[in-house]
Amino acid sequence: MSATTVVTGIGALAATGTGTEELWRAVREGRQGIGPITRFDPSGYPVRLAGEIADFDPARWVDSRVVVQTDLWTHFALAATSMALEDAGLDPAALDDPYSVGVTTASSSGGNLFGQREIHALWSKGPRHVGPYQSIAWFYAACTGQMSIAHGIKGPCGVVATESAGGLDALAHSRRAVRRGTAAMVTGGTEAPVGPYVLVCQLTGGMLSRVADPAVAYLPFTPAAAGYLPGEGGAVVVLEDARHARDRGAEPVAVVSGWGSTFAGRVPAGADDRQGWARTAAPLARAVTVALDDARLDPTDVDLVFADAIGLPEADAAEAEALYRALGPRAATVPVVAPKTGFGRLYAGSAALDSALAALALRDGVAPTAPGLPRPDPALGLDVVTGDSRSVAARHALVLARGVGGFASALVLSRP
Repeated sequence: MSATTVVTGIGALAATGTGTEELWRAVREGRQGIGPITRFDPSGYPVRLAGEIADFDPARWVDSRVVVQTDLWTHFALAATSMALEDAGLDPAALDDPYSVGVTTASSSGGNLFGQREIHALWSKGPRHVGPYQSIAWFYAACTGQMSIAHGIKGPCGVVATESAGGLDALAHSRRAVRRGTAAMVTGGTEAPVGPYVLVCQLTGGMLSRVADPAVAYLPFTPAAAGYLPGEGGAVVVLEDARHARDRGAEPVAVVSGWGSTFAGRVPAGADDRQGWARTAAPLARAVTVALDDARLDPTDVDLVFADAIGLPEADAAEAEALYRALGPRAATVPVVAPKTGFGRLYAGSAALDSALAALALRDGVAPTAPGLPRPDPALGLDVVTGDSRSVAARHALVLARGVGGFASALVLSRP
């Protein structure tokens, strides 16, 4: 094994596209995918917008017997996994050693839609009407298990639950497995957070935007920032030992160069204490510094930043402060991107998708725009990409993520 871990396959889906290249094209063009919720009647809720994947057909990606046993969140994961493995040209079941490939995913809300349906059956009809798959469909490790079963993967498997930081932590966990001798890891995260019960759970945090107009509801880094909107989807990538990839003729998309993670204790996210997000500046800055040290890079080497972009004034100001603490003067000039304004915040899938998009940005030399975002707040001092996407000769991209509970992570991806 080499000391280098590379990305050889990407599978992604979100409100603006199902399929990696389709979604990437939509991101480059700045398409808007946030709109009225259609999965249920949201008229009684203060938040009625989300980034739904309208054209997704589970039957295209998932065996019909598995569809009825699993949640939409897992359907997304299985679809992204098939895309990523095809993109990488890797069939784990065909390898001589089935233990040479593993799976690690990130999870946040779990199989909430499946769970709500079964709980409704319990309350309205009684326990005899609750299906046996309730015990596994909601579970945080459901995607990891179903992905490994579907593709004959028998190597190291796991799941991380660090809320929206989980996508980066899952990739880091997988890189560690590769460095310890696993040839390849299938990793990432997805989310399906649009349903009555799960929306109520999100509302208690006081972080969702209640603006009714989709065009101006999710505006991070602007004076009009009023929170974020949830979105469906995420990404799965294939991480592989560089030598193993080279020996089988795979072409790397990006190199996982560095990772840093910090924990600052619980960050209050309630409507009465959103100031808690102001305390994330130092932990996030430390995560960036650790990631750069791990990658053996200087702050001046960062060419592109994929922002966490929560969309709360306190959280956005803390993210800007973290960049200045960690990057110094470079923070004022490096392009900062927030494509999630076009498809929503995907929780466990958010940072995984940002990582996939960062790899594609390095591949194509593009800094994608933030759909619908007006001129950013000049007081933050960030060069946020708005309007049209930009051409950039980027060598290294920095991906940032924070999770409710005090989690902060940073990942560095590099051009091969």
